[in-house]
Formats: sequence, structure tokens, C-alpha cells
Amino acid sequence: MSTTGRPLHLHQDRLFPSDPTQRAIARRLYAQVEGLPIVSPHGHTDPSWFASNANFANATELLLVPDHYVFRMLYSQGIGLDALGIPHADGSRAAVDPREAWRVFARNFHLFRGTPSSMWLNHVFHDVFGLRVRLDADTADQYYDTITAALQTEAYRPRALFERFDIEVIATTEGPLDPLVHHQSIRDSGWKGKVVTAYRPDEVVDPEHEAFAAALERFGGITGEDVYSWDGYLRAHRNRRAFFKSLGATSTDHGHESALTADLSQAEAARLFAKILKGGFSREEAALFRGQVLTEMAAMSLDDGLVMQLHPGCHRNHNPLLFARHGRNVGADLPLATDYVHALKPLLDRFGNEPGFTFILFTLDESTYSRELGPMAGHYPCLYLGPAWWFHDSPEGMWRFREQTLSTAGFYNTVGFNDDTRAFLSIPARHDVARRIDCAVLAKLVAEHRLEEDEAAEVAVDLAYNLPKRAYKL
Repeated sequence: MSTTGRPLHLHQDRLFPSDPTQRAIARRLYAQVEGLPIVSPHGHTDPSWFASNANFANATELLLVPDHYVFRMLYSQGIGLDALGIPHADGSRAAVDPREAWRVFARNFHLFRGTPSSMWLNHVFHDVFGLRVRLDADTADQYYDTITAALQTEAYRPRALFERFDIEVIATTEGPLDPLVHHQSIRDSGWKGKVVTAYRPDEVVDPEHEAFAAALERFGGITGEDVYSWDGYLRAHRNRRAFFKSLGATSTDHGHESALTADLSQAEAARLFAKILKGGFSREEAALFRGQVLTEMAAMSLDDGLVMQLHPGCHRNHNPLLFARHGRNVGADLPLATDYVHALKPLLDRFGNEPGFTFILFTLDESTYSRELGPMAGHYPCLYLGPAWWFHDSPEGMWRFREQTLSTAGFYNTVGFNDDTRAFLSIPARHDVARRIDCAVLAKLVAEHRLEEDEAAEVAVDLAYNLPKRAYKL
């Protein structure tokens, strides 16, 4: 392999404090967690990768096409998604040579300077593929050839990488209509890697989802329930949750525009559902229905033990042109201001004090960490805070998360880290960043004599390994 180009180097002290005293402490703490197995309790990798264990096709298909963190930045600079080979909504694609798409990416890699994507990708290039020169226009083909050739070998098949990354367990996320054949195939194969699913019912919960009507019809067909009655609709959810649980699910996930919950009477909920089915409902009625279903999901979690996650506060598909052309998950989702204190009260009035209920909250509205989420998690037994998420899973975002929640929620009302990614090869990089930042935060507390170093070491291990296993019942 040619080594011409500017050197690519990962400094051993990256993300540690520049203060010598704190840096030395951070190094010692990091030594306690660097080699711990990866627990990935929530994410969006494709279970078919692990079921078929087929070789990944090429550098573009693995590292560029699935990663909306990457191509949204390129799109922001006027690079069309067709030039990158991003699929259309109907599954078709522009006729683009994947090598040419990679060259476009390489020519514009400077756009990612200082972003978490640059940090994750350079970690992948350096540690996973052994590259020692930086990606740019001059090294584009060298990168493409090196990565693509490696991907054709046994050592770079999905299961081999899973084992190389020392992943103890990874959770994928599937919709309510998914037959989970890949999870069944993994289980039947005898492979020891642990890949579990999570129940994400958004398409049959959100009346404003473009697939709601068709999905609801299939929901009834799959479950054998009358999903056009309120009672039958709820039974169908219980049916699917039990099926998901039989294939390893320990959690549900809900991606709503707001955190609104409701606690309507049986008769009121049935009337609202009937109006939803007829169509012509208002935006407020759609939101109320989603909120009522969230409370019903909490009731079901109390019965079946599935951990409940809520990822609210996102205006999805903000760019109608891209949505029409390429569909969902193409980088056109944007954060929203989010209320939690009032919005969650109906659900918490019923279940907030239940010891058997676990409710993990995320936010894209960082202003809520110190004002709402930290104090709420520091009070309600059921509530835990998920890590800095999506637009905020950067080193700066992780620092802000700890700074704004530590005084009210402490460390132990949080759930450690989850990577929430479609980019499989970036998982070790993302967990490494989280471990380094937590060690840096803890080193500051030790240096300020707020923690003893042995306490900080225990916290570091808990954040990296024990808390996610415990919170997600893994």
C-alpha cells in the first residue's frame, strides 16, 4: 500500500484535558475502561448483515451511503445526493460509479474538520483499515482500493468485525411489521454474537406518517386482531411486543415530534381513535393520539418488562424536495424546542412511581437538561436520561450533558452511552469518544477534590459498561 500523502495520526491523549494534572488522571481512568467490551443497547445497524454474514460491497456502500451524518454535510455544500449514490424513495438509484462517489466524498473531506464525523471516520480509517495517510483528493483511490479490498476478506465480514470490536451485545431497531427473519436466522445459526431487536411502532402510532393507513391494515393481518377497534389495536401491540421479546427485545423505542402524553378514559380514547381512522383529524388530535399511545405503551411495559425509550423533539423530513426524492433518513431532520415537565405529567401521574417501569428519555433540546430532565430524573424512580443524542453526540455535547445534569441527576440516573448509529464501523470510535470524555469529566472532579480517584474509576467502569447493561436489562 502506498503511503504518499499527509500523515494520519490518532494521538493517544485525544480529548483529554490539556491541564497536565487532569490529563494524567484521565489517562489512568481511561486505562480502566479502554478494554471493556462494547454494550450497544440502542442503534440502527442492519440485522441482515449479521444474519447473512456476506462481505460488504465496497467503501462507498459501507461508509458513505448509510451515514446521513456524512451526506447531510455534503448536501449542505451543494453536492446532490444522486452524486453520492444515495437511493431514491422507490429504491432506485442514479447511475453513479461508487468509486466516483467516493472521490466526491474525498475531495470534500475537509468540510468535516472539527466535527465528530471526522473524528469517527479517521478512527475507522486508522484502526480498522490501517491507513496512515489522510483522506483527500490525492488519496481517494488509495483509500477506496484499500478499504474495498479489505472488505472482500474473511476478516472483514460482519461477524468477524463484531467479534474484533469486542461487541458483547448490539440492539437493532425494527418496525412493528417486521417479521424479524434476520434475528431468527442469527439465533438459528449457532453464532455466539448477541444481536437483539427493539420494538419501534411509529408507523402504526403516528396518524401523520405517510404509511399509517397501509401499515395499520398489515398490522391487523399480521396479528389477527381487529385493529380498527381500540381494544383490538392495543391487543395487536401486545401481540407484537411479545413476538419481539421472544427474539431478544428488551426495549421499545418511540420517535415522536413532542413528548406529549395523555391519559384519556377508555371511552375518550376509543372516540379519538375512531376519528383518527376516519381521517380529517387536526394536528392537535394526531398529537393527542400519539400521546395516548405512549401512555398505553408505558402500561404494557409495566406488564411485559420492556424498557421504554422516548426520542422526541425532532421535525422530521423538513426538506420536502428531498423527502419526495429520497424518502426518510436523509439528513433533513431538525431539532425542536421540547417541553417535558408538562408533557409527561399524564404518563408520570400513572407510572412515575412504579418500581417495575424503566423510562429512558432523550432530547435534542439541550436547554431542557438543567431545567427539566435532570431534575425529573433526579426525582422519579422510573426515569433515566439517555446520553447526548444525534446532533449532540459530539465531545462538546457530551461535556454539556454531564455539566448540566450532574448536579441534579448525578451519574446513576443516566444509562451510560449508546451509539444510536447505522454506521457499523464507527461503533468502536463512538464508544471510545464517550469513554474518553467521561474520563476527562471525572478527572476534573478528582483534580478539584470532589471525588477520590478510586471513586472516579468505579464511575468510569459503570458508565462504560455496567449502567447500559442494567438499564436495558441486558
